Amino acid sequence: MSPEEISRYSRQLLLPEIGVLGQEKLKNAKVLLVGAGGLGSPVAMYLAAAGVGTLCVADFDQVDLSNLQRQIAYKTSDIGGQKTEIISKLLKEMNPLVNVIAHNSALTAKNALEVIKDYQIVADCTDNFQTRYLMNDACVLSGKPYVYGSVSGLKGQASLFYAKEGPCYRCLYPEPPPPASKPNCLTSGVLGVLPGVIGCIMANMVLQFIITHSAMIGRLLLFNAQKTNFDEVKIEKNEDCPICGKNPSIKALVGYEDMEATCDSIANCFS
Repeated sequence: MSPEEISRYSRQLLLPEIGVLGQEKLKNAKVLLVGAGGLGSPVAMYLAAAGVGTLCVADFDQVDLSNLQRQIAYKTSDIGGQKTEIISKLLKEMNPLVNVIAHNSALTAKNALEVIKDYQIVADCTDNFQTRYLMNDACVLSGKPYVYGSVSGLKGQASLFYAKEGPCYRCLYPEPPPPASKPNCLTSGVLGVLPGVIGCIMANMVLQFIITHSAMIGRLLLFNAQKTNFDEVKIEKNEDCPICGKNPSIKALVGYEDMEATCDSIANCFS
């Protein structure tokens, strides 16, 4: 490690759970971050600060005034700008040692497998079921771990799904809920600090998986901001899961565009 790296990461290097070996693992890691909004902002910033060597941020949205209440990577003068360009510049200013890649187009069934193939782990910070199921399925088919987080109102949840060693997202939620049952951010809202709490938890999951392979596999963490308490739910692998079960019916990435109508009620809530 260079003298600059030793100085920059000195507080992490002091930890026996990390040390030089762990820091080198972070330096060699490649993480794909999908979504650069309320969740993506803290995840990206903490991963860059920690020294993750390559960080790709995928998003095609622009900064809106309503984003600023919770999306801490942006300021008022950024309104109208491309999120990936703005956050990439921020991350490079925070840590020039990190290779930051901006992916400015949407992930689809046609390109998702190609995009994620070079990355060690995927952190899904998106705001819609269409992308969430797409990324879960792409990670299962590619054998990649998938860090998940979601927030709405005063509640959030996070987990790490890894079909090789435990359940996937579809084991917990086989299909997206009907449109009428999903919250709308225009009516239910979201507490600004909530994505920060869940985003920090997601960033920790990514770091712990890279360093020690220890994470939240098979566990769903639930956070209630109003009560300021956490609950944990154990998730079992579903042997009848349509993608990671014994006889999977999903063997390719198809049909996610059909979910678009069911996702409209939460679109743009946290992006």
